[in-house]
Amino acid sequence: MTLYRRDFVKSTSLAAISLASSRSFLHAAKSNDFRLKYLLSSCMYGYTDVHELIPEVIKTGATAIDLWPMVHGNQREQLDQIGEEKFAELLKQHQISLGCITQYKLGPFGLQDEMRLAQRFGCKTIVTGGKGPIGLTGSDLKKAIAKFVAELKPHLEVAEETGVTIAIENHAKNLIDSPDSLRYLAELSPSKYLSIAFAPYHLPQDEDLLAKLLREIFDSVTVFYAWEYGNGCMTKLPKEEELLQMPGRGKLDFTSMVSVLKEKNYQGWTEIFMHPFPRGIPILETTSQVTDEINRARAYLDKSINHAS
Repeated sequence: MTLYRRDFVKSTSLAAISLASSRSFLHAAKSNDFRLKYLLSSCMYGYTDVHELIPEVIKTGATAIDLWPMVHGNQREQLDQIGEEKFAELLKQHQISLGCITQYKLGPFGLQDEMRLAQRFGCKTIVTGGKGPIGLTGSDLKKAIAKFVAELKPHLEVAEETGVTIAIENHAKNLIDSPDSLRYLAELSPSKYLSIAFAPYHLPQDEDLLAKLLREIFDSVTVFYAWEYGNGCMTKLPKEEELLQMPGRGKLDFTSMVSVLKEKNYQGWTEIFMHPFPRGIPILETTSQVTDEINRARAYLDKSINHAS
């Protein structure tokens, strides 16, 4: 009985972190002022130690962290290294929560244990990719997505049990990689625990098309990546060109997409994002420079809210 009580206290304490850290956002949501709910991606800082990284979360206007594993970051592995209790203490100390875990390595059919870990932290979101043939269109694409959704059924049962949503990102060279694939996934999803992580980077860089698509699939979107293509991220580029992926630096105008989020009173996560090359390094040399760049992008997005219709 003592062990059961200890586990219960631990679980409820971890979940309380998530509740407490979101109070300021919930207060704003009740007012007339629309605000984005920011989530900080750990991989923006490369392999930075979590003790150095976690204090930066609040500085970026975020209330929660998204843990990435190797090779993009290694903070998910760091959680295992220091242990759940110490990691929870670190979150509590800095008044943030574990908002998301990104797990492409495990894939959509390998998340059951990860969902149970997320539940212990009160974390409600895991991002991963789709699974299935690539390059399909039309009815063939829709059939493949229907098969993918059917194969997810036992995993969605665990998602429902744990209260963790599986968010599928539209990613290049993936079953879910096109506007139509996102429409089909939204249409065929059998559960609120299967959602979309919307990544403009991997879609045509047309703000009107992106806004229209976002409106069509809005009810299924739980993560919005503030991320544009710029000059890409698959080869070595001068830093000023690589940074064109960041909102407000490249050519993509986010105002139309932000207008949809504002109109619909979007309550999901917004993650300011880019990939460095090679993966696993911070987007800029120092921790403070990374935080400053994220805040520059956040200022651009917040300004877009004011300009949104």
